[in-house]
Amino acid sequence: MSRRRVGVLFGGRSAEHEISCISARSVIDALDPERTEVIPIGITKEGRWHLVSGPPPLPAESGRMPEVTERDGARVELAGGGAVRELVAVDGRREPIDVVFPVLHGSLGEDGAVQGMLELAGVPYVGAGVLASAVGMDKDVQKALFARAGLPLVNHEVVREPEWREDEEGVAARAQTLGYPLFSKPAALGSSVGVVKVHGPEDLAAGIEEAFRYGRKAVLERAVPSPREVECAVLGNDDPVASVVGEIVPTGHEFYDYAAKYLDEDGAELRIPADLEPAVAERVQRFAVAAFRAIDCAGMARVDFFVEAAQEAGSAGALWVNEINTIPGFTSISMYPKLWEASGLAYPDLIERLLDLAVERHESDRGRSTAAGELRS
Repeated sequence: MSRRRVGVLFGGRSAEHEISCISARSVIDALDPERTEVIPIGITKEGRWHLVSGPPPLPAESGRMPEVTERDGARVELAGGGAVRELVAVDGRREPIDVVFPVLHGSLGEDGAVQGMLELAGVPYVGAGVLASAVGMDKDVQKALFARAGLPLVNHEVVREPEWREDEEGVAARAQTLGYPLFSKPAALGSSVGVVKVHGPEDLAAGIEEAFRYGRKAVLERAVPSPREVECAVLGNDDPVASVVGEIVPTGHEFYDYAAKYLDEDGAELRIPADLEPAVAERVQRFAVAAFRAIDCAGMARVDFFVEAAQEAGSAGALWVNEINTIPGFTSISMYPKLWEASGLAYPDLIERLLDLAVERHESDRGRSTAAGELRS
């Protein structure tokens, strides 16, 4: 049996570039060399694609966060259409590809841009399609679809940059209605980049300006009192299934921020499974699949929730859907693979399953007609 040629795509033009490189390293290391030939494809912060010689180094190996640079290999372009799916290097080399695993986080990688390019090239790829990727990246739009699906959401407001520039007092009044403390975050970014906890009106401007460093929309969201942060992984195409539920407990940090996630080895404790009442855990799983379906997702996603502290002993606190992540962190210690490991699906098997799902969806879509029906008089 010939080995499947998998292009692992990482880096990119996003503030989450370095995290993407770390996730890609874990994916590459886990792929079975007897079944898979890995084609590592690094994207620089300027957006240039390179056929790199090996996986990106981890911080422990290099002493710094990884980054794709112009020195990392030959420049390449993706050629596709029909049965032709290959990378073409500037030196004339051609590398056929069977399927792409985009391990990209943030804008121009997780938001449908790369997915659209792969669709045009006719290349199967892991994860959500163009629509679900774009919606999953935009907290404003995904929350609207979650609300339509009847999912519980924390009170929030969306602020566009022109609104803030023209009417700061009006935005401040909306924030006051939400109540303090609240969180300010970019509408289209992940990994807690640009997220600020705003404790009072005096902190609002700084929080909003930080969000606008990364995009034109900011989300203001009421801070849930003493929340428990729980997460659930979803896997599948037409019949998605949910994993066990896990909980993240920040240690030494006010909330699960970027530093707690990626810079502080002891920044958070992952508890899998989460210590939840069975009925609450079942609701989390049910809501996770509902959120997955609400944005028309495919392949994989991680859905994040808040469980509000109970007001009375023995009662369950309110459950809120926070957001969906269509390309969740994929290091071997990230929540998504750990949740599936606890559910009985080991990391290497999870990756193979995702590759199979990518090919399955591609084959299903390829059989659809691209011609208009016969005109009838």
